[in-house]
Amino acid sequence: MKKIAFVVQLPREVSPGQRFRCEQYEHLLKNNGFQVETFPFLDNETYQILYKEGYFLRKVVGVFKGFVRRIGFLFKARKFDYIFLQREMAPVGPPVFEWIVSKILKAKIIYDYDDAIWIPNVSEGNRIARFAKCFWKIKWICKWSYKVSAGNDFLANYARSYNNKVVVNPTCVDTENKYFIASQQNEPPVIGWTGSHSTIQFLALGIPAIKKLGQLKQFRFLAICDKKPEFDIKSLEFQKWDKQTEIEDLSKINIGIMPLKEDAWSEGKCGFKLIQYMALGIPAVASPVGVNKQIIDHGINGYLCSSDEEWIQYLTELLSDEQKRREFGKKGRDKIVREYSIQSNASNFLSLFSN
Repeated sequence: MKKIAFVVQLPREVSPGQRFRCEQYEHLLKNNGFQVETFPFLDNETYQILYKEGYFLRKVVGVFKGFVRRIGFLFKARKFDYIFLQREMAPVGPPVFEWIVSKILKAKIIYDYDDAIWIPNVSEGNRIARFAKCFWKIKWICKWSYKVSAGNDFLANYARSYNNKVVVNPTCVDTENKYFIASQQNEPPVIGWTGSHSTIQFLALGIPAIKKLGQLKQFRFLAICDKKPEFDIKSLEFQKWDKQTEIEDLSKINIGIMPLKEDAWSEGKCGFKLIQYMALGIPAVASPVGVNKQIIDHGINGYLCSSDEEWIQYLTELLSDEQKRREFGKKGRDKIVREYSIQSNASNFLSLFSN
């Protein structure tokens, strides 16, 4: 039986990236003769305070313990046939662990990422963070890896500059056991968005259109997030994100939105919001940036909007026509089952662990 190590940043079942890019495939791997073991950098105790104010000393201790865990992993790495590395072995610092694992221990790294993480995404004023993150290391990890698993074509093209074994591995959902068609019977209809505190900046791009739309149509606006967005919208309802009720909460939405800024960082996004909406039969409206243009077929299963006027126009159409929402939702669901489900992606994912 071949052994795989999932080397990840956070504890199990708390990070969407980890959950949907590796953890949900564990049963598939086990059913195909693999044994899987997970090695997070942070423990649960540190994760619980990671995004809270204060706790500076405890956070420092937690990160230090993470580095100790990675040193411990070096003594275990050789027993694994493959090391599935999600993003990086340590959140800060140069790629020392990756170099040791690939060059000294000669382990086969399957390097997986679903964002343009080689692009600095901290403010210019935060120079310490920019230095500590070592964004330059991504190209070296790609170069040292046995294979690279990239979330979309944009990310894959970057990796191909450094590695000739690159697999486009989209972020997928389980459409057979978890994601089912949601109801479209809410009155008034619900426009919704889901994301983390780090992506509220993108939601802000759509707020002017949402505010203007509120003067023309009646609707509720639901934001599902780990932090309440501070926007002056009278229809705004906040639902704290919870893994246990994630699908149930998403099912309350009648129209899902995904505004994005047109830049290189957004080109690297994998459209996971759209995939979740559409897997539930929820029509999606999004910015025509990156993979969004591949997931949404404009006028068939959703709409792509380049201006506030277009956002208002297409959201008005969907708010006013429940039948169109159902038709778009069904076609969107069919596309996700066909192209972005773990069932359709199974052989592609397994190909990462073959010669």
